[in-house]
Amino acid sequence: MVSRVLKNSIFLRIYAGLVVLVVVVAAFCYLLVQIINYQRAQEYRESLTDGISYVISEGVSRQPEKQQKLDWISDASDLLELPIYYVDAERVELSRTEKKRIAEQKSVVRYDANNGVGYIIIGLKDDPKHYLYIKVDKIGERQMRALPIFVLDYLIFYPGQEREYLEKIKKHFYYPIGIADIKDINLDSEQIGRLRQDQSVLLYKDSATVRGTTISIVSPMPNHPAQVLILGPVPMFNWMPFQLSAGITLFSLFLLSLGVYGLILPLERKIRQVRYALNKMKSGDLSLRVPIEGTDEMANLASSYNNMSDHIQRLIEAQRELMRAVSHELRTPVARIRFGMEMLAEEDDYNYRIQQVDMIDKDIEALNTLIDEIMTYAKLEQGTPSLDFEDIVLVEVLDQVAMETEALKTQKEIELIAPPLALKVDAERRYLHRVVQNLVGNAVRYCDNKVRISGGIRADGNAYVCVEDDGPGIPEQERSRIFEAFARLDDSRTRASGGYGLGLSIVSRIAYWFGGTIQVDQSPNLGGARFTMTWPAKRYKQVIKK
Repeated sequence: MVSRVLKNSIFLRIYAGLVVLVVVVAAFCYLLVQIINYQRAQEYRESLTDGISYVISEGVSRQPEKQQKLDWISDASDLLELPIYYVDAERVELSRTEKKRIAEQKSVVRYDANNGVGYIIIGLKDDPKHYLYIKVDKIGERQMRALPIFVLDYLIFYPGQEREYLEKIKKHFYYPIGIADIKDINLDSEQIGRLRQDQSVLLYKDSATVRGTTISIVSPMPNHPAQVLILGPVPMFNWMPFQLSAGITLFSLFLLSLGVYGLILPLERKIRQVRYALNKMKSGDLSLRVPIEGTDEMANLASSYNNMSDHIQRLIEAQRELMRAVSHELRTPVARIRFGMEMLAEEDDYNYRIQQVDMIDKDIEALNTLIDEIMTYAKLEQGTPSLDFEDIVLVEVLDQVAMETEALKTQKEIELIAPPLALKVDAERRYLHRVVQNLVGNAVRYCDNKVRISGGIRADGNAYVCVEDDGPGIPEQERSRIFEAFARLDDSRTRASGGYGLGLSIVSRIAYWFGGTIQVDQSPNLGGARFTMTWPAKRYKQVIKK
């Protein structure tokens, strides 16, 4: 049921497509953020450890003997409260990128997300056969306060030149590092007291700027009580910085715009087809048809356009046929009138002149009848006529036509098989009367002796009127042609019988606008032709306007 509704509605299909598109784009952008942040987090870890790793490497390299190196490493491990191993380089497998970082005197950081443990590998420039291997399973204030000690341990070998050598190692640090006077730092009395006790101070700064939260580590300088070593501010890792959020937002909007264009493209293509067909129609070419794809509103539009094109073509062809037929039908009575007028001008016999006047009057009446038939046919053929459907008693229409026909003294037997008096059908009385009148008049013209009229409602809910006669009937191969305008048969139903070939065409168009059909076959009882028109007996009451 849902799939059928989506298939038949452009709005719901596009709306559902947008919902799916938003979900897919959101999922894709989430995965993209995770991938980007994984790389950013790795770079962040490496940038934080590069500087300290270099200083630790320099501290180990200063030790002349292996045992001294091991002792220094042991002291560093106790200071950081992290295990530090002095391992053979052959036991550590490094990738090409990691080897390049070691060669550039940078650290290699490996992070185990499942266990929340990091591993730092540090190269030794004077001892390429060994690495320092640090297991980081915790990072707290203890570890952060210990970081300045390694920097100070490096600077202590250059008394009086601390600032110069600090400048040399700055390039290895991702964050700022420098020496400042205590008075230039905004510290409270408690923090100053801790510095005088040779303790490091952590400064947290929460900012609404792009940098976000930062941490600075302030440590007293040995032999310089008025100066301190400052590491930082070190920005905390931001999982969604402005640049990333803006980039992901723009990228998601770009993907959504592409998706929306993909959803709208089929609709645009169908509209382009209809517009192209309309332009061709405007230029006079009615042969083009729009392909009908699916069952949605655009398919209905394409179907309506094709039906309209077929209808216009049919109207044009009918108009051409009507003009040809009218010119042919008018020629005979006009010629007779002209001939009669010439005879009147040349004849002196009063009785003969009266006879010619009567013949001219009959020809004029025939012209009036023909014009009336043509106007009725054209009205029914061109567009939608004005039909006022109402509940009518069917027997009243049938009885009225039977009485009017008997009043003409046709010398034919008119039999009415009347439906129940209470039987009502939805119809336009004027046009229904015209249908029965045309069918009965046609039957009277061609029957031998008897015409039968009947009507009612069938089991399928369709109303019907039926007119039968006992004449020669209509050959089966000619039955489809007799409803064409000005059509006449060559055998029994000849021109001598009268009429212009428009009566059955009018009946056919009325049946069409009633939403029904007209059929002809052989009467099973009388043996002649049987005409039956059917249409819906009940419908919503409405007035169909042009």
